Amino acid sequence: MVYIRAKKVKSDQYLYLVKSVWDSKKNTSKQEILKYLGKASDVVKEDIPIEYRNDSKILSVLSAHNPKDISKREESTKKSKQELYKKLTEGDIRECVRIYEDYVKIFNTSDFFDKILKPTMYTIGENWANNKISIATEHVASNIAQTLVKIIINKITNSGKKKKIMICVPVGEEHHLGCDVLETYLSLKGFKVFNMEVSLPANEILDFIDNNKPDVILLSITIKDNLLAGQRLVKKIRAHKKIPVLVGGCALQSKNIPKFDGQIVADCGLEEIPKILKSL
Repeated sequence: MVYIRAKKVKSDQYLYLVKSVWDSKKNTSKQEILKYLGKASDVVKEDIPIEYRNDSKILSVLSAHNPKDISKREESTKKSKQELYKKLTEGDIRECVRIYEDYVKIFNTSDFFDKILKPTMYTIGENWANNKISIATEHVASNIAQTLVKIIINKITNSGKKKKIMICVPVGEEHHLGCDVLETYLSLKGFKVFNMEVSLPANEILDFIDNNKPDVILLSITIKDNLLAGQRLVKKIRAHKKIPVLVGGCALQSKNIPKFDGQIVADCGLEEIPKILKSL
């Protein structure tokens, strides 16, 4: 059975999606956390994994916490995603920036990345794979999305008071939108971020580590075919310097992924990344 559990911290409620699992050794049931959902007043239906999204009991719990606000947020999120999809595929960067600016007047930048940009780019990728849009349209949308992220980065002041984070991709990985999103969000949180963005040979990455001494490495892998290259890169980094390495990206949500000499953070919301970095 899957349900939502609320935990109160000071004056705020935080929600978790949990599953009841039977422990045959202890002859009792125990709770297994499937996903941390966030602050109760901020959680909407789309934060729930799709397989549980229409569960009446789960929807009832969401409505109980903030019914009016949830309805407003869901409508705003749906509208923003539809508008962003249209403007990205049309190559209209000005309107994309306007959509972002309008959205963050009510919500925040991390919500825009997690709930608007990320699912919209997934939809664009799926529509291309299903021949609903052309490869040219997909390229235009991806390029505009990357430009949008860069514009957002320029709107954020990097205080550089926290850990130094290096973001990179394995050789052969050409998708770096995830790196740009991470750079923007972590900069917003005050981290000093080194974004390699494009794939580099392992020796150049190791030289950069020696010269700039980052505290943590974030490796982003989007394409499943690049998992083994990522595995080799992590192994070389860890052999060269015992530095924490976090590995994430769409490819890590695939089945039968190889073992990494680092911490895998698959299907992890942006708001969870700073907490993980802080714990290292």
